[in-house]
Amino acid sequence: MLKALRRARNTKAAAARLYSAVSAQARNPAFFTSLGVPDTMDSRFDLLCLHAWLVLEKLGTRRSLAQAFVDGIFIGFDEALRQTGTGDIGMNRPLKTIASAFYGRLAAYRSASTLDALTEAVRRNLFRGAEDRMVQSRAVAAYAVDTLSGLDEQDLWTGNVVFAPVPTI
Repeated sequence: MLKALRRARNTKAAAARLYSAVSAQARNPAFFTSLGVPDTMDSRFDLLCLHAWLVLEKLGTRRSLAQAFVDGIFIGFDEALRQTGTGDIGMNRPLKTIASAFYGRLAAYRSASTLDALTEAVRRNLFRGAEDRMVQSRAVAAYAVDTLSGLDEQDLWTGNVVFAPVPTI
């Protein structure tokens, strides 16, 4: 019984550290200054989705940690909505829209089996399909591939995430 409680507490703590690391990386100024990602709520959401996908891809079979991590992300979404003035009664619709967008982004990135496909998914989501953002989209996609190859599942279990350096253009 005590082992199960300790394991659940450790899982929640690791998930909280993962969320904190992903959230901080999604706010890394280099994405906005060096790569020209628009500094908007939508782009910040898309960067969070991209980094969450990287962690979730690498977690693989660690379902309890993955679920705790996603729960933490949605608590963050809930808190952000409340800060914008959304009350309890008005939370359902925006959260459904956010959930749909979040899982849609994850599916788009997960289905991208090549660097070209990931570049297109990044351009479509992060840069809203802007044709003049192919170089930046490719740089972000390459960053994602580098990060994914460098992530270690055991480190994630302890809540540690090491992201690749953000490229500069």
